[in-house]
Amino acid sequence: MTVETFIASLNISAPELILAIGALVLLMVGVFSGERAAGVVTTLAILVIIAAGVALGLYGSEGTAYNGAFVSDAFARFMKMLSLVGAGVALFMSATNAKSEKIDKFEYPVLVLLATLGMMLMISAHDLISLYMSLELQSLALYVVAAMNRDSAKSTEAGLKYFVLGALSSGMMLYGMSLVYGFTGHTGFSEIAAALTAETRSLGFVFGLVFVFAGMAFKISAVPFHMWTPDVYEGAPTSVTAFFAAAPKVAAMALMVRTATGPFQPVFHDWQQIVVFIAIASMVLGAFAAIGQTNIKRLMAYSSIGHMGYALVGLSAGNQEGITGVAIYMAIYMVMTLGSFAVILSMRDKNGEPLEKISDLAGLSTTNPMMATVLTILMFSLAGIPPLAGFFAKYFVFMAAIKAGLYILSVIGVVASVVGAYYYLRVVKIMWFDEATTEIARVPASLRLVFGLSGLFVVGYILFGSVIGTAAEAAAIALF
Repeated sequence: MTVETFIASLNISAPELILAIGALVLLMVGVFSGERAAGVVTTLAILVIIAAGVALGLYGSEGTAYNGAFVSDAFARFMKMLSLVGAGVALFMSATNAKSEKIDKFEYPVLVLLATLGMMLMISAHDLISLYMSLELQSLALYVVAAMNRDSAKSTEAGLKYFVLGALSSGMMLYGMSLVYGFTGHTGFSEIAAALTAETRSLGFVFGLVFVFAGMAFKISAVPFHMWTPDVYEGAPTSVTAFFAAAPKVAAMALMVRTATGPFQPVFHDWQQIVVFIAIASMVLGAFAAIGQTNIKRLMAYSSIGHMGYALVGLSAGNQEGITGVAIYMAIYMVMTLGSFAVILSMRDKNGEPLEKISDLAGLSTTNPMMATVLTILMFSLAGIPPLAGFFAKYFVFMAAIKAGLYILSVIGVVASVVGAYYYLRVVKIMWFDEATTEIARVPASLRLVFGLSGLFVVGYILFGSVIGTAAEAAAIALF
């Protein structure tokens, strides 16, 4: 690599460099200032994320960097912007309850920055080695923040479960990558695609393909690699769960899309079968397993599993329209999830203790009508009821699947969506028709801002959705 190409690579990866340098500087600030710097470091971390977003939006350039290991295109920019928004908003929400959740440590925002850096690198990965390294950078930071509240046995258990199962999935993915490399002779995405186009794929390569997709399915909590999700969502501090549910899911889905449509595009019919299977399994389990839940965070965990299944319906189509649907779905899903978790973070009694039971929402319409109204809108949207944003998210992925001839998959998705509507409507029923048993404390302004804007987005999507649709279409075109 010459000096000129190295400088060009630095320019292309400027947002990632801002995050990396910002995380290291804030780590030093925290180390030399002590625990009292937690609030300042959190504020500065949000500013670093905003700076990375500005660099990405205004000065982001396209091309490959670092000898083809890193790629920047319209798809990468779209998904990176979603990841930055998700991480920034989650960090903003955590500032309110950091002390009560015992995550008011300067390490927390630094780890979030490092996880976000890993996500950005995942989205731009264009080589199996850079893919694995970025995935591990993200994962190691997430394992730690899941167990950030060391005084809580549930939080520690959540971090340990996530670490053990995550290590297993990483091992599976690494084994799959070694098989892919062994049977194609390359680690670069373009070279793998060229090798698969030039010759018939072997059985050993198919085994490698399955293991690689299994590792990525774990990261988006798709069935049958979902087992960590309910326990980690429930055990981790709620602010951490809000972060888990938003940004990392977007980055992992982007990684799965890029890997499927890039190096493995020549074997589309092989990986399509894998994606269809995990999509059906995720939609069905997400619909039925959530019915009996009493904890709101576990309910959101199973909801997340189901929604990843719906997003995979778009990927299974394997065409430009399907990828456009996935991009739109992830944008809408992230906003709905952040809004829902802003409401969950607001669920505290007069003593400041968190309320996590669905029954704690009883009578919310009388004690806090605004919060009840916004959560009702979000629940209707998550259920896919028109004309809210969630309906359009499902509409685009189902239409792409139908045009690709995947009729049975689409029918199963619609049926699962109808079943899933039950537990969303149950939350609405409890808020509006049950007698109040607990009075929720005054909601902080920052959380009101987040769930208020989320509700406006969901309701007003029909007015400005074409802007997001155009950006998503440009992102999909970049992959084909």
